[in-house]
Amino acid sequence: MLREVVLDTETTGLSAKSGDRIVEIGCVELVNHMPTGQHFHAYINPERDMPEQAEAIHGLSQDFLSDKPTFADIAEAFEAFIGDSMLIIHNADFDLSFLNAERERVGQEPLSAERAIDTVGLARRKFPGSPANLDALCHRFQIDNSDRTLHGALKDARLLSDVYLELIGGRQQGLELAANTEIIIEGAAVSRRPPRPHAPSPEEEAAHAAFLDKIDAPIWRA
Repeated sequence: MLREVVLDTETTGLSAKSGDRIVEIGCVELVNHMPTGQHFHAYINPERDMPEQAEAIHGLSQDFLSDKPTFADIAEAFEAFIGDSMLIIHNADFDLSFLNAERERVGQEPLSAERAIDTVGLARRKFPGSPANLDALCHRFQIDNSDRTLHGALKDARLLSDVYLELIGGRQQGLELAANTEIIIEGAAVSRRPPRPHAPSPEEEAAHAAFLDKIDAPIWRA
């Protein structure tokens, strides 16, 4: 069984080294490249102020986050969810820098870059020269992101899971097709089509009879 965790974070800014902190984590579970419906989600009190530029991106205010758990409060639950699974992350270096800064504060081992698959890198290798941001990839793969007016860690992790599956070869369509068909034969979806008419028209019958009149003892005439 292949288990992967698609992960996204929201933060107070762009640099964990400068004191910016995580304010939201969202994770989605994939097993054998299929979403299971299992997820992890937490809003996190960053224990600092919220810059206006960051709030404009994700909409999470200092007041909203003031009564939320700290990273220390959710660290064990987060660790239990990700386990030792591969992590699917859009711009992995960014998220890992924040996660490892938070993990260091609570005495946890850092997450290795080797266990992360960076979907930005995948997209740039597959579509060189094209935009590799999440909105552009959703548009390319016709994934509905119409409600993404603000960034959200769980929402973006769900979108990223669809993008990731497209990047590695396409979402498995067989299950979607099976839901729309009437007949299943040995696990394969088969559409039922109405029978096509095969009776000859009167004009075709007359033409056939005229043709037979030109043949001696035709075997096609009863």
